[in-house]
Amino acid sequence: MPERKAFPLRIDPDLWSAVERCATANIRSANAEVECLLREALKARGVKLTPPQPVKRGRPPKESE
Repeated sequence: MPERKAFPLRIDPDLWSAVERCATANIRSANAEVECLLREALKARGVKLTPPQPVKRGRPPKESE
């Protein structure tokens, strides 16, 4: 899976509260909600993006001895 870009974000506290409420309603983390909102906004502007890669969940495979 490609690495994700980490960066600090300055955001109005009321706006962040709204993002957290949306994230909770959509059963997502606030970070995932921000990414989803950015993708939706870019799509609305006609920007073509590659679909997000699904996150692998569960235990990593055991290493063979």
